[in-house]
Amino acid sequence: MERLSALDAEFLHVEDGIAHMHIAGVSVFEGPRPELSELTELVASKLHRIPRYRQRVRTVPLELGRPVWVDDPHFDLGYHIRHTALPAPGDDGALRRLMSRLMGQELDRERPLWEVWFVEGLEDGRWALISKVHHCMVDGVSGMDLLGILLDVAPDTPLPEPEAWSPEPEPSGVTKVLDAWSGAVADGLGLVARAPSALREPARAVGSLLDTGRGLFALTKHLGLTTPTTLEGSIGPHRSWAHSVVPLDDVKAVGKELGVTVNDVVLAVLAGAFRDLLVHRGEDPDTCVLRTLVPVSVRTEDARGVPDNRVSVILFELPVHVADPVERVQAVHEQMVERKASHMSEAGELVVRLADLAPPMVVGTVMRTATRVLARMPQRSVNTVTTNVPGPQLTLYCLGRRMLVHLPYVPLSHGVRIGVAILSYDGNLAFGVTGDRDTAADVEVLADAVVLGHEELNTRRKRNVPVS
Repeated sequence: MERLSALDAEFLHVEDGIAHMHIAGVSVFEGPRPELSELTELVASKLHRIPRYRQRVRTVPLELGRPVWVDDPHFDLGYHIRHTALPAPGDDGALRRLMSRLMGQELDRERPLWEVWFVEGLEDGRWALISKVHHCMVDGVSGMDLLGILLDVAPDTPLPEPEAWSPEPEPSGVTKVLDAWSGAVADGLGLVARAPSALREPARAVGSLLDTGRGLFALTKHLGLTTPTTLEGSIGPHRSWAHSVVPLDDVKAVGKELGVTVNDVVLAVLAGAFRDLLVHRGEDPDTCVLRTLVPVSVRTEDARGVPDNRVSVILFELPVHVADPVERVQAVHEQMVERKASHMSEAGELVVRLADLAPPMVVGTVMRTATRVLARMPQRSVNTVTTNVPGPQLTLYCLGRRMLVHLPYVPLSHGVRIGVAILSYDGNLAFGVTGDRDTAADVEVLADAVVLGHEELNTRRKRNVPVS
């Protein structure tokens, strides 16, 4: 039995039948397609390395502790591995529609919170796996670690022998409560244990406290209301989804030419794409403030492969008002330098740590109440969400077939009608754009504009157009 962290539990509390809190991805492979039985055998051979995939979430009586992970006594692998096919000709539009439909369906809370869909019938003999995992289990980084466990780095890797498994009985309610209380004491003692180091290095401790204070000020300062646009507001339970892919080397070359990071270029291209979307909708981007929430990983190397969430956030204004793409890159770079110096992410990390000490009954009640309020009166402080996850820069294989691309999916919360997930894999950057189907069915406009914006910057670089 393991307790969820406060952040993990939050992703359960905010799910309400409209805001679905699963993350996902589409892995496209070259042919020939395998048999469903082969895929089932593959996953079965790797399950001992992913024990969370055999566990389900159970609550603690009266919410006297955070929810816990326990073994599913009725675990059925066949329930989680599903099979479907695209109608001919199996084009990209059909894949997008399938993804949109699957992402509008929540995972079953009575079972382990994941699904894998085997999709056959893609063009050119290709096939795909759609992986869907609840956000309470993984963040983007640990999700990629799990993908690395299921897949192989060589096409001829033999399958390991499945290991025997027997579920542990679910603890009683009393045991859950006692474990929760002992865990809370341990969390508190962990904070107290840090006091001696602060006393040994008071100057460093004071400096860290001041930095965190500045970060909290910066975080709250950027939570003001933004200019009203069609990009934020109420959402429904259904989703739209589109994607695009650009070469990573080209993005790196643009960044090197302009003296900025790859992330700067990516956010600038995305800002240009949102500018095009606003124009497409008949809105004026020159008067718009478009604020995105950007998750920042605080996962250390010794926590790689641990299935949980270890993230902080920063708030970032995408410069959609800047028409010139090169000037837009510089605007992003300057703002990102300021955000990093503001210690905003450190402040967010502290808030997450302190939440682990709060009474679970209070946290759960507050989060569920806030979710109901936001469903009726959507917030306007955050207009979109942007995740950028570094994936493996080597080729992965499934049953000897090469994975061509991995296309990510990010969930939506109340008030946010469009979100963008960005993931690098084997020399490419993939953009997955999630939209609320009722109010943002035009997400392909944004996905297409990403490619056009990248091509414009890359063309300027190749023509040696002056950057300033």
